[in-house]
Amino acid sequence: MKRTLLFGASFLFIAWAATSCEALSGCGICKNVQYENNQVINTGNEEEYCGEELIQKKATLPVTIGSVTTKVECR
Repeated sequence: MKRTLLFGASFLFIAWAATSCEALSGCGICKNVQYENNQVINTGNEEEYCGEELIQKKATLPVTIGSVTTKVECR
């Protein structure tokens, strides 16, 4: 019984470690930032993205409506 629990716990830990975002090398934190006349007027909440999602966020083009430009900034 103890052996079965140990194997089960080990399996769950390995599965969690392999799929966690921090374990992946391609992770970043991105947010939306609005500019008006090159001055920051609003920033969105930061969110963590990994893999394909991070690539899509970095590839998002800036959108300008009137004098307000919205960009995605990642670190």
